[in-house]
Amino acid sequence: MKAVSEVGWARAARFGLMTLAMVPYRVALVPPLRTAWLRMLGARIGSGVVLHDVRFFNLYRRGLSGLAVGDDCFLGDECLLDLAEGIVLGAQVTLAERPSAAHLAAIKDALVAVTKKDVQIDIKVDPAIIGGLVVKLGSRMVDSSLRTKLNAIKHAMKEVS
Repeated sequence: MKAVSEVGWARAARFGLMTLAMVPYRVALVPPLRTAWLRMLGARIGSGVVLHDVRFFNLYRRGLSGLAVGDDCFLGDECLLDLAEGIVLGAQVTLAERPSAAHLAAIKDALVAVTKKDVQIDIKVDPAIIGGLVVKLGSRMVDSSLRTKLNAIKHAMKEVS
């Protein structure tokens, strides 16, 4: 009872309800059933997503409405997701510098053309890639950065000598 008085009845009740709501998820042995159950509880999950033994931490804070998983993602065994702040797993684009609005629109158009769906893009800036871009979409990744190309040339030159 001391714990309930410290966190409050509302939070304790939410924790209990979320714990009970996850029992069918834990019992479901196949990924399509797990995905369907999480969607029913408010998670935004795209098509082609495979969820194995994924565990959720801080589920009571935001609930599953804080989870958004893009198309074709794979979450493997014993993956632990902290939902305290919410999680979005979708298209991630890494560039060497902040893109212009026109460049960003071109990237989004290219991703929409490939996926045939609207894509939410998370832009990351990493000067270490020197130039080009790295695109992660679901469990697919395309690395066309200058850093990767220079490393490939370096390895090829080592093989020649």
